[in-house]
Amino acid sequence: MSQGVALGFVETRGNTGAVQALDVMLKTANVEFLKRVEIGGAYVTVIVRGEVGAVRSSVEAGAEAAAKIGELVSTNIIPSAHQEVFELIGVKK
Repeated sequence: MSQGVALGFVETRGNTGAVQALDVMLKTANVEFLKRVEIGGAYVTVIVRGEVGAVRSSVEAGAEAAAKIGELVSTNIIPSAHQEVFELIGVKK
């Protein structure tokens, strides 16, 4: 992917919300699923990457889907993420 790779995060409480959010995210825009992270306490984060506009659209749609079932915790988008961020989450840019 090009240098302007964006990362999108949707965090939910519970696996059901994470799966629902990810399904909608992948159907909404041309993004790539990178990783699912569990941090305990039933918190699950799904991470996608792609062009900024696609990531923004997918995160907004995923957040809406998770919120409908009451499990949305937070979202974040990092446009043009630095190489070290990719290293931190354990994926290649």
